[in-house]
Amino acid sequence: MRTLGILCLLLALGGCSSLLFYPEPGLPFTPTKAGLAYRDVNLTTADGVRLRGWWLPAKPGVAVKGTVLHLHGNGGNLAAHLGGSWWLPEQGYQVLLLDYRGYGVSEGTPRLPAIYQDIDAAFAWLDAAPEVQGKPLVLLGQSLGGALAVHYLAAHPERERQLKALVLDGVPASYRAVGRFALGTSWLTWPLQVPLSWLVPDADSAIYAAPRLGTVPKLIYHSLDDPIVPLSNGIGLYQAAPPPRVLQLTRGGHVQTFADPVWRAVMLRYLDDPQHFNGLRRLAEVPNYPPPTNPAIEPSESPQ
Repeated sequence: MRTLGILCLLLALGGCSSLLFYPEPGLPFTPTKAGLAYRDVNLTTADGVRLRGWWLPAKPGVAVKGTVLHLHGNGGNLAAHLGGSWWLPEQGYQVLLLDYRGYGVSEGTPRLPAIYQDIDAAFAWLDAAPEVQGKPLVLLGQSLGGALAVHYLAAHPERERQLKALVLDGVPASYRAVGRFALGTSWLTWPLQVPLSWLVPDADSAIYAAPRLGTVPKLIYHSLDDPIVPLSNGIGLYQAAPPPRVLQLTRGGHVQTFADPVWRAVMLRYLDDPQHFNGLRRLAEVPNYPPPTNPAIEPSESPQ
């Protein structure tokens, strides 16, 4: 999968929103390969584009706690991003994982602003799905998917009001700033990082939409080690978004958060009570709230 940094370099050189997206055609495998039950979901957008999604039901015998709409990052397709949500069905969360237009076997070409119709189609499908009714709804946006989610929700407050929580993971606050960062990592483009970055279309960046979000609780993951979207992006989004919100610092590569069981456990505990959970006080297994009950997170000292 091409990194967001490389794509932002292309963006800077081309100034075209379609270069934010790097889709791969086809689906090399399905969730069956990971031992997961699933079914294909076919969606049609308002402009007539047919999309493919995967529905991952909660594990049989596990009480359904809610539904997660998973919006993935800029590269690959459904198969490349299953790692972000495969673990949720076992914990009682059913998942709709969406491929945007042009990704996998979805029709069309990914561009702004048309791609927001894909998110709208996903919400419409959830509105009609019997297994979703009466259950809390959570939106998980990773990398570019999180930036799209923030912009979409700011423009559709009625959709934000449907959510129990918004979880963002490694999200670029500003397309232009990430493009400038990418340009600054090469000796060849370093002298041109400022002038070329101004070619990046930035109006849809999450940093401008975040202040217009409402009171949905927000959990913002960002890694100290992220080599693609620097930590300043997560901090900026946290500062721009209205409360309640939590900034959860992690370690590891770009959107590798849920490869670590600690951060999976943090998200589960957060979803139990998004209004009060404050995240880990430091990069150790020490939660602020509520008292630890999940063996995956054991305190090394008593809460103070």
